[in-house]
Amino acid sequence: MKMHTDTPSPVPADGAAGGTPVLRVRNLSVTFDTHKGPVHVLHDVSFDIWPGEILGVVGESGAGKSMTGSAITGLIEHPGRISGGTVELQGQRIDQLRGEDLRRIRGKRIGTIFQDPLTSLNPVYTVGWHLVETIRTHLPVSEKEAEARALALLEEVEIPHAKERMGQYPHQFSGGMRQRVAIALALCAEPELIIADEPTTALDVSVQAQIIQLLRKVCKERGAAAMLITHDMGVIAETADRVMVMYHGRVLETGHVRQVLDAPRDPYTQVLMAAIPSVHQRVERLPVPEVGGGPVVKAVPWTPKPADPAAAAARPLVEVKDLCKEYDLSGGWLARVLARQDKKILKAADHVSFNIRKGTTFGLVGESGSGKSTVARMIAGLTRPTSGTILFDGIDKWSAAAQTVAMRRRFQMIFQDPYASLNPRWTVEQLIAEPLVVLGITQSKEETAERVQQALHRVRMKPDDAKKYPHQFSGGQRQRIAVARALASRPEFIICDEPTSALDVSVQAQVLNLMRDLQEEFGLTYLLISHNLAVIRHMCDDIGVMQRGQLVEVGDAQAVLDDPQHQYTKDLMAAIPDIAHVH
Repeated sequence: MKMHTDTPSPVPADGAAGGTPVLRVRNLSVTFDTHKGPVHVLHDVSFDIWPGEILGVVGESGAGKSMTGSAITGLIEHPGRISGGTVELQGQRIDQLRGEDLRRIRGKRIGTIFQDPLTSLNPVYTVGWHLVETIRTHLPVSEKEAEARALALLEEVEIPHAKERMGQYPHQFSGGMRQRVAIALALCAEPELIIADEPTTALDVSVQAQIIQLLRKVCKERGAAAMLITHDMGVIAETADRVMVMYHGRVLETGHVRQVLDAPRDPYTQVLMAAIPSVHQRVERLPVPEVGGGPVVKAVPWTPKPADPAAAAARPLVEVKDLCKEYDLSGGWLARVLARQDKKILKAADHVSFNIRKGTTFGLVGESGSGKSTVARMIAGLTRPTSGTILFDGIDKWSAAAQTVAMRRRFQMIFQDPYASLNPRWTVEQLIAEPLVVLGITQSKEETAERVQQALHRVRMKPDDAKKYPHQFSGGQRQRIAVARALASRPEFIICDEPTSALDVSVQAQVLNLMRDLQEEFGLTYLLISHNLAVIRHMCDDIGVMQRGQLVEVGDAQAVLDDPQHQYTKDLMAAIPDIAHVH
């Protein structure tokens, strides 16, 4: 494959002559020493990031994006090692630092936002403790000053009721809320360099827009440099100054964001651009050509199916009626009596009603904490509703008739956090085989093994991956495994809670095309929860918009997205990072 790599510019991004980049990486190579010999995962990676500049790094899962960030911060796990090249922070070599010297740099001079926020949050400590401890470790301030600074940071990243949230634990936050806390944690000591590994993956579009604005503000006002690793090209378009495209541990193309997005020179970059679903226009299928396999195939335009009167008159497959879920956030009764306080009731779902027609896709959108996942868990039978009914094919989901194996075969769910839904002690083969065996879908080990390999092939993973464990894969690859497991049993109804949030755009396109193919072949019905309104546009026939536990707008997906009636829906559409827009 021919590579188009610009030589790192000796001129800062702001155009000032001379100076020193915040980060200078030259010919960086990383090797893993295995029993089969050395495995090279990074090859001669070179780039600069100047003060106030944001460098976007894109590429497939496994391309080496996160590995580059880990090498810079000295977080490569054994048996990995830097086998060549140099890393300089403000002219100081840091690739040779070890122990305490390296720890003093991490957190203070380099702030890191990890892809999975739970990896940077200790579950036994409160959110406030994390922030205060980090601030006091790196800055000469008192505990009271640190607490005030921590509270201000939580407010800066739009954590509601920040003062009360300081005393809560990570598990009490939604995925999007945890990501905001992780961002606040990275900004604690005003670092010179911020390495953001998928910082907006779990965030809804409105919060995503706030984080983009916050990241740009930090870089421009404080002169910090940022390395933004993401699969979202819309985020790249609105955030980054330059873009670096990686594939198989190599830099393929580097250039100004507008040049790379509008006129990519490398075939792989062209694939990435073509595989991005549009929030403005629906297509039948997304093009997913092989890298280097010829010209990019154009997307197939969407052709609406003619209305079927019989299908329209038929009973919906899923009926949700006046669904409510309340959580009691009050303290003990004695404390309430002494403080003369009423009960604090959180309405996670407040009289939610909608129908899902057989063979269609219903999209559920809204901010983090709006109640989308709560509704999904109640429909899946994982959380009992406070009131209301859920009918699946006319049967109450919480009745004895719905608890049979025959009914359970008809359901599957893809969770938002792939790592939390994958047993770390099981191989990929065991994980995908579990629903096939438990539900009696396959009759022999050979048939099970064949179905596992088919599922892996569909999500573009290698046959040898079946013998590996979840921790041996990147976040995007783990999501592919979760999707493969859900699709392997070929259920009638699949609840998809952010199924593509951690996938790169080319694999996302493949998974979406696969979901569409399976829907057409087997008549599958989907409930799709996503922050990505472009994915919602591409996949959904109907859409519901949730805000603070209430369904504020519901209807035909095209009509709702093209002409939203509720102000909240209008705000969501306005906040979408758009690849056609560059700051």
